[in-house]
Amino acid sequence: MRRFVCCVLILALLPVWSVADDAGIVDEWVPAETVPAAAGALDVPAPSVILTERSTGAVLYEKDADRRLAPASVTKVMTLLLTMEAIERGQLTVTQKITVSRAAMSMGGSTAYLHEGEQYTIDEMLKAVTIASANDGSVVLAEAVSGTEGTFVAKMNERAAELGMTNTHFVNCHGLDDPDHYTTARDIAAMSRALLDHKLIKNYTTIWLDSLRDGAFTLANTNRLVRYYDGCTGLKTGTTSKAGSCISASAEREGMELIAVVLGAGSTDDRYESARKMLDYGFASFSLMTAWPDEALLPVPVRLGRQNEVQPVPEGDKTVIYEKHKKALITKTVMLDAEVKAPVALGQKLGEVVVECEGAELIRVPLVASKGVERLTWWDIFRRLLGVLTMSGTANNEQ
Repeated sequence: MRRFVCCVLILALLPVWSVADDAGIVDEWVPAETVPAAAGALDVPAPSVILTERSTGAVLYEKDADRRLAPASVTKVMTLLLTMEAIERGQLTVTQKITVSRAAMSMGGSTAYLHEGEQYTIDEMLKAVTIASANDGSVVLAEAVSGTEGTFVAKMNERAAELGMTNTHFVNCHGLDDPDHYTTARDIAAMSRALLDHKLIKNYTTIWLDSLRDGAFTLANTNRLVRYYDGCTGLKTGTTSKAGSCISASAEREGMELIAVVLGAGSTDDRYESARKMLDYGFASFSLMTAWPDEALLPVPVRLGRQNEVQPVPEGDKTVIYEKHKKALITKTVMLDAEVKAPVALGQKLGEVVVECEGAELIRVPLVASKGVERLTWWDIFRRLLGVLTMSGTANNEQ
């Protein structure tokens, strides 16, 4: 019994560590005390950073965010995005088995030590990549999606262009250094936002510890924020000698999800401190509200319609981000047509609601018809007139 207690104490005192992705660096970061930064006084040690809100894409803070830098394994955000999209369109399934190629096995840097000919499920490779930043696992996923890494990289660049990532060029799917492989903090925020649209990814990016090969190979998350930061949802770290310490960190609290991107930090401590400071600042200073009107909307009269009115509703579930200390200054102005003429189409614009703060417009949301209203035919009009005449004659007879 005494020996058992001693073993438990020793295990409890062991530091948490893992090999950092790509660089073979031991990461022993411990979070500092959380103290929210004051608005306008945010100071982060990393040279290139950006903080955005996921649902709106609003930029809350940035510093040299368009500087082209090596992203290291943060590259894998795009690899994961293309894999998620392949799963969503039914090309792949998480239970599908894939075989490790010689090209995948030959990868250096951080790996899951995969061997040529081994078979793993997509689920297992997603764990290897998101948790342990496995370069070999990234190539396995790339080959599963596109056949070869080269074809997959071409798709990475195509998708980057679609997302408006104008300062990005990929030459591989894992992020090992190459002079022609670069991106920016702003572009990483864009692809991170797209990845977070796939809810499945959080089943992997939020895992702290897991394993492969029936527990024989331990996977420890390279992202310390997953364990130490309240609400962390991912997303991906990266470290190489050229790129320095990088991260795309996401976290969600009270329905608001933020993305903090850090490139070129001088150390893992600076990487996590930069991300933490931005996230703390974002959660302390901003909040989300729906762009719905504060009061119930009155129906809009319909002239010459089979129904006399139509109910307006906001188009979509639009949200707006605002500074918390300015909440009392926010106004919502509803503007509706006094009347519309039939026919009215489903989704037809009937007005709009404008959300402003101190006279500055935050968002303008269309108010649209909740259903269609057909136009009266001549037969409809005749029947209505006949009904009016019949009621009038009945009333006269009763007198």
